[in-house]
Amino acid sequence: MVTPLYNKCLRCNFEKLFKQKGYAYFTKGAYNLNIIGVRKNNNNQVTNLFDDYLIVIYKTPNGMEHRNIYSITTEPGLYYMTNSSGNKKGTAILVPGQYRGCWEIGKHKGKYTALCQKKPVKVYRDGNYDKVYNMKPETIQEGVFGINIHRSNEYGVSTQINKWSAGCQVFSDVRDYNAFMYLCKNQADRYGNNFTYTLIKEEDLI
Repeated sequence: MVTPLYNKCLRCNFEKLFKQKGYAYFTKGAYNLNIIGVRKNNNNQVTNLFDDYLIVIYKTPNGMEHRNIYSITTEPGLYYMTNSSGNKKGTAILVPGQYRGCWEIGKHKGKYTALCQKKPVKVYRDGNYDKVYNMKPETIQEGVFGINIHRSNEYGVSTQINKWSAGCQVFSDVRDYNAFMYLCKNQADRYGNNFTYTLIKEEDLI
């Protein structure tokens, strides 16, 4: 579905934005992926919808630049926002920022191929279990928490997040996910099994 946020992601000059933020932006070589999450501004309300986007900007071997845009969630689903995920400090919500080389191709929960966290990232901890995302700086933790980039159901499209995310970045459509992992495998073959992910907010888009 084409949404206002989708159109913003389509038009945004991410190279310029990354330069302003002091982030790395990859332009050299085929399949040197810029993997970017954009978190929709919902006034911190839990929509339980896959209403964020993951953008992959890259060049193919012929030098042509491509921009793929996929529906994802960058936030936990309603289940884990209203129930404990096992961490006493609360449910994890990834803090916006650029995380260099923090993921690798592995097995999500030992089951299927995904981008799995291997280096520390920052998360907010929301421990009051209501329908509002509390992103308070004083709750930030840094570590390896299993914040993976993976799919929801293996057969089609999921419309509700529910248990699909306890803080992971999760695709709604398995076809989009398979296309994304194809690109990741091409990158790994050329540059090694290290992936950078950059999460920004809707209001950052230029």
